[in-house]
Amino acid sequence: MQILIASNNPAKVREIQAVLSVADSVGTPTRWVSVADLSQPIPEPEETGSSFVENATLKAIHYARASGLWALADDSGLEVDALAGEPGVHSAYFDRAAAHLPRAERDAANNAKLVAALRDVPEPHRTARYRCLMVLAEADQVLATADGVFEGRIVLEPRGEGGFGYDPYFLVPELGMTVAELSAEHKNRISHRGKALAIMRGKIGELSRRR
Repeated sequence: MQILIASNNPAKVREIQAVLSVADSVGTPTRWVSVADLSQPIPEPEETGSSFVENATLKAIHYARASGLWALADDSGLEVDALAGEPGVHSAYFDRAAAHLPRAERDAANNAKLVAALRDVPEPHRTARYRCLMVLAEADQVLATADGVFEGRIVLEPRGEGGFGYDPYFLVPELGMTVAELSAEHKNRISHRGKALAIMRGKIGELSRRR
């Protein structure tokens, strides 16, 4: 069985592959392929949904149709309580003026906007969470969904060299570390994406045994 990881974000693909490539983790031999592995490129769909589940469903069906494979799509983002849940589904393009920039520069602009918006908010009130919604699709059909939440707080100075996106600013209070200070293995065990993948892995196993 081949399942397509429906993302053009290399860092996200690496995280997903790291969790799902555990030997025979879904109970059947599975090859996890990325969009970059395909012989024919698939253009990214426009993410027009107003929620994580809408965007994840849109992406999963788009890539499943185009590839002929089962496609696993992830839509995730940061929700900050003091910003009424923003940036939410707009996390990747929080700073709209930076939307055309390469990913690393866009991440820096997004983080700068986040810090500016929270500069006058005391740290105890900078509560936030990462949220991840995953959808597995085959052609036009949704086969399974899974979600995960990772609670934390926003700090105003970056810490750590790992991770991507908002990770250097996302503090895990019980550890006293930002996500960017965690090892990749530790992050994958406790993160929103890791939690969603653990649920999805079991559902894929059930689906594959019924096929």
